[in-house]
Amino acid sequence: MSRYDFDCTVVGASFGGLSCAMSLAGAGVPVRVLEKKTDPGAKLHTTGLLVREVVDGVRWLDEMPAEITRRIEGVRLYAPNLSSVELTAPGYYFLATDTPAMMRWMAERARRLGVRVELGFTFTGARRLSQEFEIEGLGRTAYLVGADGPKSQVARTLGLGENHKFLFGIEHEYVGERLAEPHLLHCFIDHRLAPGYIGWVVSGVGQVQVGLARRTNTLGAAKAAMADFLNKISPVFDPGGRAPEHIRAGLIPCGGVVSPVAVSRALLVGDSAGMVSPVTAGGIHTALKHGHEAGEAIAAFATGEQGDPSQWFTRSYPRYRAKRALRWAFDHFQNDLAFDLLLGSAVMRAAARLIFFHRVRG
Repeated sequence: MSRYDFDCTVVGASFGGLSCAMSLAGAGVPVRVLEKKTDPGAKLHTTGLLVREVVDGVRWLDEMPAEITRRIEGVRLYAPNLSSVELTAPGYYFLATDTPAMMRWMAERARRLGVRVELGFTFTGARRLSQEFEIEGLGRTAYLVGADGPKSQVARTLGLGENHKFLFGIEHEYVGERLAEPHLLHCFIDHRLAPGYIGWVVSGVGQVQVGLARRTNTLGAAKAAMADFLNKISPVFDPGGRAPEHIRAGLIPCGGVVSPVAVSRALLVGDSAGMVSPVTAGGIHTALKHGHEAGEAIAAFATGEQGDPSQWFTRSYPRYRAKRALRWAFDHFQNDLAFDLLLGSAVMRAAARLIFFHRVRG
């Protein structure tokens, strides 16, 4: 098999999709990305917070313009009664990003590497041929990657596993605002307002982002909870009745990697694959990492160096067994009084450091 008669189509100009496409293009495999939006930075459903592992592990992020990121040094964790504790770990940090700008930058970088980024194309289906897929309205492709979000059309078309467990996230953006402690990510525990997860406030790039993720799939319920949340956190951030410039909302898969996640000559990455931590709801790190590695595996298949990655590579996907257990426990035993009483304890601090920084001491 030669790379010159082999190409790949990636559906979705997402973190995982663009990372996969750039990896393929860097290996010399012809690749196109299909994206239904006309602007890859529009209608995003993520806060865009990058953990240190992403920055350390994805080398091309060093090229990202400095003006679209801002460093966050630690976390202030609030109990339901608004008592709080500051958490840091030596050498650990997060990067807040201007996420729309980051996605546009990634799409442009992909183009410079030779990726055909086709905006405004809606993937409606594909038909399997002997050694290829026929994509409706487009033509044939030798390999197909689904990176088209938690309600993946690629997954439905190919009979792959689908996400069924979700958090619903909503976030307000207040341009020009800044927090009193802009170096910290402020996280709030409140079972009534954010059942199953948390609320957060962060000084992003030129704006303050206020968000909630909760066990509900209705926008109306999330909006009502957000109004109550803004009122509660007014000692930390008070927009003074000002309407947000932007509102993001959407589903966050939290049930772990779907099954099956691949079939012959096709696989899923990112949110499509359910590759989101059931505890933190973070998915950018795994999307970039496994998207890149998927591209490398598909390139090796194109040149005959490896077999079809749908048969072996997807075994490396995270299974989140422990984190799914923690998600179940949090869903069933979250108790505001316990958090009020235990927030400053050594046990709670250790658990929080493990969740936020992946370490116990620091």
